[in-house]
Amino acid sequence: MTQGSPPAIFITAAEAYPALERAFLAAEAEIIGSFMVFDPETRLRSPEALAVGTRWFDLIVHCLRRGVAIRLTLSDFDPVARSKGHRATWRALRLLQAAAEVAGPGARLEVRAARHPASTGWIPRLFISPLIMARLWRAAGWLNRLAPALRSTALRDMPGLAALMRVRADGRVRPRLWPVPVLYPGTHHQKIAVFDRKRLYVGGLDLNERRYDDPDHRRASDQTWHDVQLLVEGPVAADAARHLERFEAVCAGHAAPEPTGDLLVTLSRKRRGQPWRFGPDPLMQGIYDAHLAAISAAKGLIYLESQYFRDGPLTRALCAAARRRPDLRLILILPGAPEELAFEGKDGLDSQMGEWHQARCLRRLKRAFGARLFIGGPAQRRRGRARQKEGRDLLSDAPLIYVHAKISVFDHVALVSSANLNGRSMRWDTEAGVALHDPAVVSDLRNRAMAHWLPDGADARFFSSETAVEAWRGLALSNAARAPEARQGFILPYDLRAAEKFGTPVPFLPPEMV
Repeated sequence: MTQGSPPAIFITAAEAYPALERAFLAAEAEIIGSFMVFDPETRLRSPEALAVGTRWFDLIVHCLRRGVAIRLTLSDFDPVARSKGHRATWRALRLLQAAAEVAGPGARLEVRAARHPASTGWIPRLFISPLIMARLWRAAGWLNRLAPALRSTALRDMPGLAALMRVRADGRVRPRLWPVPVLYPGTHHQKIAVFDRKRLYVGGLDLNERRYDDPDHRRASDQTWHDVQLLVEGPVAADAARHLERFEAVCAGHAAPEPTGDLLVTLSRKRRGQPWRFGPDPLMQGIYDAHLAAISAAKGLIYLESQYFRDGPLTRALCAAARRRPDLRLILILPGAPEELAFEGKDGLDSQMGEWHQARCLRRLKRAFGARLFIGGPAQRRRGRARQKEGRDLLSDAPLIYVHAKISVFDHVALVSSANLNGRSMRWDTEAGVALHDPAVVSDLRNRAMAHWLPDGADARFFSSETAVEAWRGLALSNAARAPEARQGFILPYDLRAAEKFGTPVPFLPPEMV
């Protein structure tokens, strides 16, 4: 990637949010962005932004009054499968439109909710129709338990769900029984903003209070959030702006995909005429291809942080590299359990299927790499009590720290993106990221990412390609044997057996679903 000054690296929102605020304040003419989550009620953190208000709503108003044109795309979600996200998107859209009204008649704001247009075919839709209708009836029950005014507000903020309901004369609702609702399995998952086509903000971090955390991770476990974001200057910013102007048309099949320059993307579009289809038709797999190329060239140490590790083809590529290069080592950092399972108690078939695919991929890595592999998960240095039946919010008796970062470092190449290491991010969802090739920048990213989990003053063994796996494993095992309060750093062994015990294969669903 050709760039100007070295990228700025932000670890956790405590570093990234103030930088994003300053980037908005520094924009002179134009801001273009696309986020899965962008909540205008998120609190401001930087001194510069706090000088204009307390919330992102105030910052948006300030930028619009300065004459900056702002174009934002907010990801919309399937109103049946992800009704909570659907509601949050439309509420954020309404708040942003209100910000433009407050800014005045000259405000130049374009904001829209964009749902990935790919849908399931009628055959799988009929097959799972009992599950769909059960979700709709539960949604109707929730709506009917609300006071009439609150129900009206909820329906306003959930237009996709409202279209699937009939409103009775008394104001209560019930699902429409036919046709079976269309399901939209794809998501615009990218987290990206471009300022004056010169600076690019990219990585795994969206904007809301849930995603705010700092390097100490001393919040309640279900409020921890580890992420990595970059601010990059150079031609890649213009490449990203062109991508943001075209990706919706490409996904809808209205425009042909074009090269995205230095920006790595995953793009897919709606399939046509395939009644058995589950998901979108993959078009561009730049992030996946970059991973394959980097895996093939890696010789020393691969360091990965991801929310999920569930992709069979990536697993096979890593296993082949392990057999081909006997000196190749791998460190993989994952959350102890998915957020929806650890903190929300969602133990349904989709969670079971996801854990089954992840356990299967990790078991293959262990066979291929043997002692050259370390799989770890971070947890707080305090004892916790399990909130869920199986205790998946704990790791070695300590509350887990939720890992959401998406970084992959291979010797002298690093990839930072919005993409998880699963089939959904590699082939279905809209994703964006960059590749870093400057050895000094790559080394800085890897060392900072590693040091985040290690005790202060960790020595060179933890960072050396030859000794890191053994050093990390030794520390993790030592920590697991200690009381949580006596542990050094955050790192512990990942509990693969817990994932295997919980996981369940679902043969008729594609792995990209999870």
